[in-house]
Amino acid sequence: MKPATFEYHRPTSIDETVELLAELGHDAELLAGNQSLGIIMANRLASPDNLVDLGQVDALSGWTVDEDVVELGAMTTHRDLEFADDLRDVVEMVPEAAEQIAGPSVRNRGTVGGSVAEADPAGNYPAAFVALDADLHLASADDERTVPARDFFIAYMFTDLDPEELITRVTIDRAPFPPARTGMAFEELKRAAQTFPTVSAATAVRVDDPDADQPTIEEARVALANVAEIPLHLPDAETAVEGSSLDDDALDEAAAAATAAADPSPEMHADEEWKVELAGEYARRSLRTAYDRATR
Repeated sequence: MKPATFEYHRPTSIDETVELLAELGHDAELLAGNQSLGIIMANRLASPDNLVDLGQVDALSGWTVDEDVVELGAMTTHRDLEFADDLRDVVEMVPEAAEQIAGPSVRNRGTVGGSVAEADPAGNYPAAFVALDADLHLASADDERTVPARDFFIAYMFTDLDPEELITRVTIDRAPFPPARTGMAFEELKRAAQTFPTVSAATAVRVDDPDADQPTIEEARVALANVAEIPLHLPDAETAVEGSSLDDDALDEAAAAATAAADPSPEMHADEEWKVELAGEYARRSLRTAYDRATR
């Protein structure tokens, strides 16, 4: 099957893009890495009258690592982030999430903004950005606004993004995560490379003194993917391990908090009960990995 007829637009700037969106509104779809939209259109599950290709909007690509903040452009590809050593040094979770997305052909084309806007509950970046308490920056012809990732995802594949808005970048505050005292992890269970994960866990911990015999966790961040209709932030799991040296009791309490919060949809290879168990197990594993990295 082939897509229905549409008008093709190829802006070269953010201003041109948002002006097009203001003009076209609900009749337009944004094309980022084309790892999902093209398939949907080919199957006539979506038939937009207008397609706005972001491939020539150079201002949306790339990243910066400043003293206080990390900034990721919406059109930055998974592959670029996978090999971004400067990012790995300060927010290890992001390149680690990128390198586990599908296979090389998808990572070469897929983008940060496309993944976030699609808001698939199994997606890697939504969970990572919720865990990191990142901010999403949205632009329209009339305004610019910033939405915390934890508020952006509303329901299954439904977000706070208006039809006339464009995700321009993602920013991550570095203050809670000094590299010398921080460990991060993104761990997932997948049946095969090209599939979505059955469950993923995005975790960061900051310890008081990595050289101590038993460093204490000062702050923890934990989020899970594909165990609820949106990325699942786990404040109770975070509280369970903060102030501890990640002993078995703290890990058990964190895992219990994850299983209590999980509300997954069953899949062909993973029923609801098993995914609830996996939520607890992967919260446990990712916390252990993050703590080990913070204290290595």
